Amino acid sequence: MSTAIANLQAALERAAAIRPAVGGFPYLAETLRRAGVSRCRMAVPSNAMLYLTDAGPVAVQGEPLALGPVDVPPFDREALIAALRTDQAGESTFPEFVRGCWEAGVVWYDVDLRARTCTYHGADGDSYTETYPPVDL
Repeated sequence: MSTAIANLQAALERAAAIRPAVGGFPYLAETLRRAGVSRCRMAVPSNAMLYLTDAGPVAVQGEPLALGPVDVPPFDREALIAALRTDQAGESTFPEFVRGCWEAGVVWYDVDLRARTCTYHGADGDSYTETYPPVDL
């Protein structure tokens, strides 16, 4: 196992242990940032996350949301915000959140852990950005 993978796995385990059920994302993000992760990029339909870390990039492949050709839903800002608020309230799992992003027409999202922003992108160039607050661990 590479140093990059070991560091990322340890950070994800730490974050899971301290993250509150409601409003937990900033705790996850800060734990990752302190572990040397600068960005997280999610390819939503393939459910593949790319972590850019000081020790090197790490890809994590989840269960794809679709196999074979599929139509991409149109970007729906309101549906995306609804999925975000549901997740922020602790009322969805991560797989449910990813599915909600896809249903809202998000094809990829980018988390900038230094700038504390999450930007969600649709296939036609639409995007929506949110900031998240700093937290003390």
